[in-house]
Amino acid sequence: MTRAKTAGRRLLFTLVTASALAAILSTNPNSAAADKLRVGVNVTTIETVPIYLAAEGPLRDAITLTGGAIPLLTEGKVDTVTNAETQALLRSTANPDIRVILTVAEYSYRIVARRSAGVATASDLRGKKIATQLNSSAHFYIVKTLRGAGLSEADVTVVGMTPPEMPAALARGDVDAVSIWEPAAEKSVAALGADALILTGPAYRERFDLNTTTGVLADPAKRKAIVDLLRVLIDTSRDAREHPERAKSLIAAKLGLTEQFVSTIWSLFSFPATIPDDMLASMVEQEPWMAQKQNRPARSPEAIAMLIDASLLRDAKASVRP
Repeated sequence: MTRAKTAGRRLLFTLVTASALAAILSTNPNSAAADKLRVGVNVTTIETVPIYLAAEGPLRDAITLTGGAIPLLTEGKVDTVTNAETQALLRSTANPDIRVILTVAEYSYRIVARRSAGVATASDLRGKKIATQLNSSAHFYIVKTLRGAGLSEADVTVVGMTPPEMPAALARGDVDAVSIWEPAAEKSVAALGADALILTGPAYRERFDLNTTTGVLADPAKRKAIVDLLRVLIDTSRDAREHPERAKSLIAAKLGLTEQFVSTIWSLFSFPATIPDDMLASMVEQEPWMAQKQNRPARSPEAIAMLIDASLLRDAKASVRP
């Protein structure tokens, strides 16, 4: 009975929050879409599921989703947007007002390699061709894995490729390994069958974050609306953790996958709806690598810390009921 009452209180509070968010936005004359908060999302990844749960549930009438990444934000087309922490580093050199405000999901990377290419351990990647999306978190995972094996990026050939191209390219032998997020990674495993080898390198996980800008946050109504969005995401993320079947079914339908496929890789994901304690340390570690890619000096840890704004999450948590 107590659990039922708690669930009921959570549902009521979420619905009240959603109504408040819609009311705030509908009275904001400065918003490009006066009645909805504009949220940019990656429409091809499993990490987006807590936002989908919010958009198809309590925030159905309060937010509008658009496929895209941080460039949508810097172009003023959305108010908040998802992307991995690597992209906040990449894009903030030209747009230092970018802020990371929440980690929606985390994903544990792995490299999928061909056994027939002579790969048994990470050290065997020397001289191999590895496909990835360039300058991404998946690219950094290659670097991290190579370092753990006593190698450098110069010891391999990194091939830029879109995720949907990777499974077939790996199966044809165009590349020897791939480092990418889901569902392309698991599809690469399936494409190789018995020839597939999964390499797990040193501890690193992608942080799939929600980002905004100081310009957006300067608008009190938008800031309040984003805080309310975070409050709902805390709730939908809890649902994804505690009742994963609904989340699996939803994301499978969104991505055109089977629920069995999603279940196979579900353990690689977590949905913390927080800012991880090691977020700054990870971004500071990545900064020299990203600076080299952009041919610029690396920024100080203090400058990187400025890219993380935990104040909205604190405001959201302050009014979340257990």
